[in-house]
Amino acid sequence: MGSKFMRGTFILTLGTYISKFLGLIYIIPFFALVGDNGNALYNYGYVPYTIFISIATAGIPLAVSKFISKYNALEEYGVGRKLFKSGLVVMLLTGLASFIILYLLAPTFADIIIADKDQIIKSDDVVSVIRAVSFALIIVPFMSLIRGFFQGHQSMGPSAVSQVVEQIVRVAFLLIGALVVLKVFHGSVVTAVQVATFAAFVGAIGSLIVLLWYWYKRKPYLDELLRKDKGTIQISLKEIYKEIFISAIPFVVVGIANSLFQLVDQLIHNQAMANIGLAKIADASLAALNVNSHKIVIIPVSLATAFSVSLVPSITDAFVNHREKQLKSQMNQTFQVLLFLTLPASIGISILAEPFYTFFYKPDPFGTKILMIYAPVAILFALFSVTAAILQGLNQQKFTVFSLLLGLLFKLILNTPMIERFQTFGAIYATVIGYSVTIIINLIVIKYFANYKYRLVFRRGILIIIFNVIMGISVFLFYKLITLFIAPETKSMSLLIILVCTIIGAVIYFYLSFKSRLLYFLFPEQMQSLKKKLSS
Repeated sequence: MGSKFMRGTFILTLGTYISKFLGLIYIIPFFALVGDNGNALYNYGYVPYTIFISIATAGIPLAVSKFISKYNALEEYGVGRKLFKSGLVVMLLTGLASFIILYLLAPTFADIIIADKDQIIKSDDVVSVIRAVSFALIIVPFMSLIRGFFQGHQSMGPSAVSQVVEQIVRVAFLLIGALVVLKVFHGSVVTAVQVATFAAFVGAIGSLIVLLWYWYKRKPYLDELLRKDKGTIQISLKEIYKEIFISAIPFVVVGIANSLFQLVDQLIHNQAMANIGLAKIADASLAALNVNSHKIVIIPVSLATAFSVSLVPSITDAFVNHREKQLKSQMNQTFQVLLFLTLPASIGISILAEPFYTFFYKPDPFGTKILMIYAPVAILFALFSVTAAILQGLNQQKFTVFSLLLGLLFKLILNTPMIERFQTFGAIYATVIGYSVTIIINLIVIKYFANYKYRLVFRRGILIIIFNVIMGISVFLFYKLITLFIAPETKSMSLLIILVCTIIGAVIYFYLSFKSRLLYFLFPEQMQSLKKKLSS
């Protein structure tokens, strides 16, 4: 059973990483096709869609997966099937309702985003793009629930395969569609972006077809389980949904935290830039931050949080069973691993901002500067994800919602004055303050409810920072040396610089961590396993 679970988790994780990779790499050819303003327009449609899709699904697929798993363990297969059937109806209705609301609200969003007539992108363009992407809301919640159903049966293959297929179909339709519109029909960038955002709907169709195929193949087995149903538990759907919604709300809020901060920028940035007479560059400036730089910055965040959050189930177990020593040990490891992985990645991206921005997009001094300043914010994104996950493990999710809303309030209040004072960089500073407020509250709540002291994390954190300073100075000096001979003016040269500097930085960081035995403290099992392999 354990190996089946591990295999399923591995398959699902692999599927997630493949789809994330595709979701990142497509931006290179897409940016080459539509440019700065096309990219900005694409984001104007996608941020509201991301928030609406989270609200439409409301964490129900994940919760349904847990309920089905729970009742299957009790051999009450009928309860799971009953919940699945009603869930499909609920998801179809919430999806349709979300689609209609977003479709109708598109002009309102557009009027707020396009704050000045001097902006390059016009209100009608934003309306058409938001409406194009809104169609995906009809299918995605419905499709997500089928994934949840399979996961509830410990079957991760359908979810993983459908995820990858969805991303392949979406990216292929997005790139081919934009290419055909621009190069074959010589259409406008606005039409190309409409097609690109509509790709979310096409990708969801592809995923749904895969899931229906799996359903057809596995229905005899699922029906066989149903015939083994004990039928001893009678539970009303009303009771189940009440529990689902109560447990799902914190998940939804945490899941859309990043999108909410981006939405604040989307609704405020352009007006604040217009206030200081910079409406003409507002769209491209916001795209450099919220689309281009954010795509790069989020890479180390997803890797670090995936590793750290994987430790959270054991935190929950230790807390519930009052194993205080184990709880503190797990939390120490979680925070240290997070800092160990996120700090060097964000510092590296900041130092190599120019080749990174050139490789993914084009040579751009403004975009480079944005990425340089924005990259260290990755540490805050990762810290928020992990502190929120720990609060979930301590059953204190309500504080996560409170701290996030307070952080968002700070962001809302500070965004306009900061942007008016520092232009687009002000939006970064407001995000830093907003996330810092949220994280500080989370850390205080963790300290109180887990009776946790940060002394060890603080001491090791200083050591990790010293190693990062040594690594950062070394990479910076080597980068300056290499750019005397190779300039990051093309994608190939930029990639070469990134690879060489990353290898040098990684070797220095690994050597320092190994010699100080920091690696043994942070990754005891992995280091023991490596030692055995090397000695055998």
